[in-house]
Amino acid sequence: MDRRMMLMGAGALAVGGAGAGLWVMRGTGGGVDSLPTLPGAASAQSGGSVDRVRVPEMSLGNPDARVTVIEYSSFTCPHCANFHRNVLPDIKANYIDTGRIHWIYREVFFDRFGLWAAMLARCGDASRFFPMAELLYENQRDWASSNDPAAVVDNLMRLGRRTGLSNEQMDACLQDGEQAQAMVAAYQHFAQEHGINSTPSFVINGTRHSNMSYADFARILDAALAG
Repeated sequence: MDRRMMLMGAGALAVGGAGAGLWVMRGTGGGVDSLPTLPGAASAQSGGSVDRVRVPEMSLGNPDARVTVIEYSSFTCPHCANFHRNVLPDIKANYIDTGRIHWIYREVFFDRFGLWAAMLARCGDASRFFPMAELLYENQRDWASSNDPAAVVDNLMRLGRRTGLSNEQMDACLQDGEQAQAMVAAYQHFAQEHGINSTPSFVINGTRHSNMSYADFARILDAALAG
C-alpha cells in the first residue's frame, strides 16, 4: 500500500484531531467503549516522539547480530499478510531463529482498525505480541472484512482470547487513548526517519527496501552477512 493511501486513510479518520475518540457499541457485553482514531493527514506528515515505555521495540532474533532488519507493516495490509504467510516463515527459520539477524517489527497505521489490532497485539505481556500478530495476519480477511466497527472489535477480541487475554484486559487496552497516541507518534517518527511510503517496507542495516520474495531477501541478507 502506498503513501497516498496511507494519508487518505489517516485523513478519513480525523475526528477533532489527535486524541479524539470514536464511540461504538460492542456486542460482547462491554457497553459503550471509547476507541481512539488516527490523527489527520497533516499530523501524519509532521513526525513525533517515541515513548519507549509505552511503545517498546518488538523484536526477534539476536540483538547483537551484525545484520538488523526493521519491518514496517500494517495489520490491515493484504501485501503484509501475504509476506507473513509466505515469506517470513523461511526468513525466520533460516536467519532469525538461527541467531544470524535481528528482526524488529514496527507498526504502520492506515486506518483505525489497524490501530486497534496493534493495540491488542501490544496488550498484556510482550510475549503475546508476535503470536497475536501472526493470528492477525493469518485471519486478516475474517476480522478486517467488515465495515462495522463493533463487528471488527468483536472479531479482534475473539483472536485476543486465543492468546490468553481476558475481555477485561482487552477492554482496558482498547480504551487507552494515551497508549494509542504514543503508538501513532512512534509510527509517525519512524516513518519520517526512514521515508516509509509503502508496506511492507524493510530497512536492512540502514538501507530501505520494498516488498520482495524470499529469494531476493535471502540474497540481500547473505550479502550483508558476508560483508
